[in-house]
Amino acid sequence: MQAPAKNITISVSYEGECHEIQTYTNEYRSLMMLIYDRICTESFGECLGMGKCGTCMVEVISCRRQPTGYDRNEDMTLLRNISAKENIRLSCQLIVDENMDGLKVKVLS
Repeated sequence: MQAPAKNITISVSYEGECHEIQTYTNEYRSLMMLIYDRICTESFGECLGMGKCGTCMVEVISCRRQPTGYDRNEDMTLLRNISAKENIRLSCQLIVDENMDGLKVKVLS
């Protein structure tokens, strides 16, 4: 018997508005897809999650635990687009799981 899905709450600041989003583990493959689907951002995630375009950059404002991430192209893409900052991430490289509960981000692209 599988354990019930844990609710995950994520706060996303986009164009001056704060969106509190409820989801659960594996409902979306990445934070980028969640933001794209729930907030309907334009020109967001143009490479569809490959970590190459930099159009899904977010600033991590606060988190309870470090978000789980994929290891694809993120470092090089961030270096190409901005100076490397520890709190700037590509949302396509962040996995929606329990570590994301309580996450607060600001969309930069």
